[in-house]
Amino acid sequence: MNRFAVPLQALWCCILYFIMELISRHSFISAWEYMTGSPFVFLYNAFLIFMTMLVAFLFRRRAWVRVFVSGFWFVLGLANGIVLANRVTPFTWQDMKLLGDARKIVTEYIPPVLFILMMAALAAGVFGLIRFFFGSPKYQGKRNWFVDILIPSLSVVLFAFSTVLGLHTRVLSSYFGNLAMSYQNYGFPYCFCVTAFDTGMSRPNGYSEKLISYIEKDEDEKLTSKDAENATDTNIIFLQLESFFDPETVVNLKISEDPIPYFHKLQKKYSSGMLKVPVVGAGTVNTEFEAITGMSLAYFGAGEYPYKTVLKKECVESIPFDLKKLGYTTHAIHDNEASFYGRNTVYPNLGFDTFTSEEYMPDVSDVTETGWVKDHILTDEIMKALNSTKGSDYIYTVSVQGHGAYPTEPVVSDPEITVTGAENREQNDYSWEYYCKQIHEMDQFVQKLTETLSDYNEPVVLVMYGDHLPTMGLKQSDVKGWNLYKTPYIIWDNFGLKQKDKDIAAYQIGAEVLKRIGIHNGTLVRYHQAERGDRYYQSNLEIMQYDMLYGDKYVYHGTSPFTPTKMQMGVVPISISRILKAGTDEDSVYYIYGKNFTAASRLMVNDKMIQKTVFVNSGLLLVNGVDIADTDQISIAQKSNTSNEILSSTEQKPLSAYLEK
Repeated sequence: MNRFAVPLQALWCCILYFIMELISRHSFISAWEYMTGSPFVFLYNAFLIFMTMLVAFLFRRRAWVRVFVSGFWFVLGLANGIVLANRVTPFTWQDMKLLGDARKIVTEYIPPVLFILMMAALAAGVFGLIRFFFGSPKYQGKRNWFVDILIPSLSVVLFAFSTVLGLHTRVLSSYFGNLAMSYQNYGFPYCFCVTAFDTGMSRPNGYSEKLISYIEKDEDEKLTSKDAENATDTNIIFLQLESFFDPETVVNLKISEDPIPYFHKLQKKYSSGMLKVPVVGAGTVNTEFEAITGMSLAYFGAGEYPYKTVLKKECVESIPFDLKKLGYTTHAIHDNEASFYGRNTVYPNLGFDTFTSEEYMPDVSDVTETGWVKDHILTDEIMKALNSTKGSDYIYTVSVQGHGAYPTEPVVSDPEITVTGAENREQNDYSWEYYCKQIHEMDQFVQKLTETLSDYNEPVVLVMYGDHLPTMGLKQSDVKGWNLYKTPYIIWDNFGLKQKDKDIAAYQIGAEVLKRIGIHNGTLVRYHQAERGDRYYQSNLEIMQYDMLYGDKYVYHGTSPFTPTKMQMGVVPISISRILKAGTDEDSVYYIYGKNFTAASRLMVNDKMIQKTVFVNSGLLLVNGVDIADTDQISIAQKSNTSNEILSSTEQKPLSAYLEK
């Protein structure tokens, strides 16, 4: 069989890759249609696997090496299939870092029983590999090193040519606007490798201290004395609406009534236009990243999420940091769990003083038919943030109600808004009608929020926009006159800003809003305000971003002045006032009184979490079935809704300090 080792190995790589796509797509038919519909892409990915298996020709135990490499790719494909069964975003290289945290894997992706079975299977596989290593056949023929090296060398050349050809003909792509769709279109092995090797930013051509100084000098000349730094008393609120756009722009889609009438009303009265966003269908945090930092994702790696790469460790200048210099207090609000995209660890590196996630919201029981918290809860949370300080506030709010995936079976009974014209009944009656219901309620939330802010006794500017189009498999030809990478935005205010309609990018929107209210400080804020429209605007933006994140930080004279904030979880502090003990020692009941408790609150006794803590209301928790000594140290912790991670906790004190005799 060694005479036919190369063609047999190639055939096996095709079979193995088909199995991987079958697992990822959860359908034999879908995998078959992908293979037959995109033969070049399919063979290219099989070729990539074949390349990794060529190392077998350097060893005598070739069968064992092939089994080992095949097992490696199969495990990656299985991981992708499991992840895609639980979230929209596929398995990337950055997810490999989660493998060391078994608890997080269990709670986020895999049921505990299945996880145990998989660990047992993995252990059996490793044991089998070890046994097979000692019992596997060895290549007995005479080694021909010329042939053994020539075959891999020629394969490398042919693979490199195939890659260049695929990119040149656009059958492959090095830019992933929609990570999920890119995996579907370009194949798991290729996309996974791209996410592993194409991260961060490469050193741009022309990068130097002299060029940075020239750019800054040019900014000073273009921003006249009239545009000097002026802190205002205007509160600034950004409201990023999940998957929000106008479905009436979808070709052939017939909707019984306008699902977002109030938003359309605001567009006629206030500054509005289309916002260019970096993603389609998924990737909320990338639009968020651009709006907060002023940086463009176009210069990062394909499909990269800076929240999962550089921002996990690096502190970066942002609008929150810039406004803090002017006396602003900065808040983040999101009606989803704090650890989603690692926001609870990333936000301090973006300069936020507080972060209110759903674990810190008093009542998150009102959810959509698919389990997402409804956005109307955000009105009270925004007002809490505004009222928490005497000075001006910057509030970045991320909505979640419109989140996919959208149902393909009945979940909305007697829908108020009906839809026809989609490709099939599942999209008409289930997906689109569900989506229209959610954005209609989001439209009502926007109305309630603006009406509340209209009566607020301080100036407020509210910026509202969709983070990306919904995950409906839309193509460019499906949307009337729209780019798939554009969503509607509105700049609303309660003090009479002049209406100026224009299209703009997400990484420009922050600088544009600050310019409208007379604020011109901040490295990229000033850059966007001064250089937009310049012929070197984009190339110099890339250079500025590189310098601030990866370069020599010439713009800061060598050392960044920004350090992570000591961010407080929740805009209002949680506290214990007193504890009442009832019942016998064998059957004690503890009534814990305090402030700002939520359903995520848990009693901690000597650093041990009491999972059966009962949330009664924001001022009362109930615990029974546990015996606590007077000297035991107690506190209240906020537990993550997706794991046992403790997001924050009150100060530890002995039970006797609170106990009411």
